[in-house]
Amino acid sequence: MKLAIALLGVLPVMGQLNGVVDIHAHSGPDSVARSIDADELVKLAQARGMRGIVLKNHYEPTASLAWIVKKQAPTLEVFGGIDLNRSVGGVNPAAIERMVLVEGGLGRVIWFPTFDAENQVRYSKEKRPFVSVAKNGELLPETKQVIALAAKHHLMLETGHSSPREILMIIREAKRAGVENVVVTHPIIAPVLMSVEQMKEAADLGAYLEFVYNGTIGKKPEHTLKEYADAIRRIGPKHCILSSDLGQANNPLHPDGWVAYIAGLLKEGISQADIDLMAKTNPAHALGLK
Repeated sequence: MKLAIALLGVLPVMGQLNGVVDIHAHSGPDSVARSIDADELVKLAQARGMRGIVLKNHYEPTASLAWIVKKQAPTLEVFGGIDLNRSVGGVNPAAIERMVLVEGGLGRVIWFPTFDAENQVRYSKEKRPFVSVAKNGELLPETKQVIALAAKHHLMLETGHSSPREILMIIREAKRAGVENVVVTHPIIAPVLMSVEQMKEAADLGAYLEFVYNGTIGKKPEHTLKEYADAIRRIGPKHCILSSDLGQANNPLHPDGWVAYIAGLLKEGISQADIDLMAKTNPAHALGLK
């Protein structure tokens, strides 16, 4: 009821979910609490007119899950991927080689390490094992192998929770290796914390910059939508992707978050055409959709 009341002011833009592709959607089953299971999420996304969704899990591959739940929403594009945290062996080329063989070919995304990333662990001041992508200013051999596999299998490559310096190294190597689409995972929020100048450099190198709604909500939001809008204008919408990064137990469900996200960006002066570019065209392109 509270959510319904909160959304009354943004109901006029609900139709704008038609064609939205969310490349960053968490759901159950998971090893942490989630607001909705994947089968219910895809049915909801289809019912609300979305074009596609990428199921993300920090610790388990989701290609098989995508294949199973797509049966619940046959007109929705549903994809999975693999996040190279410790639970899958870290930066593990063998895990990717197996993922691309999963029936249906829905394993479409590689994320470099997120919560087990060296940059994340150091930022959080934790004393536990981490996964590195580089050492002494050079990408590790296994990082280059993963990048080569992304190129070979036409996968979308995401930078995870890497540091700004690591991200720029990954993008340069990815473009050298022939990776078609690189996405910088929520660069403006912790622990990535790229400056606008660094994000512009990433865009100039040919990467997309992802702006997630989850970074603007909660008791202590990291950013305001005004700050997002200002950064998007400076980088250029043609280089940006909007996504939800929703699925947390206390946050809005993904389509409801999208409604509020779009309304908020419109209020901050981002045009509907630019929102469509960032929420529909760019993510579809990054996933290889026509």
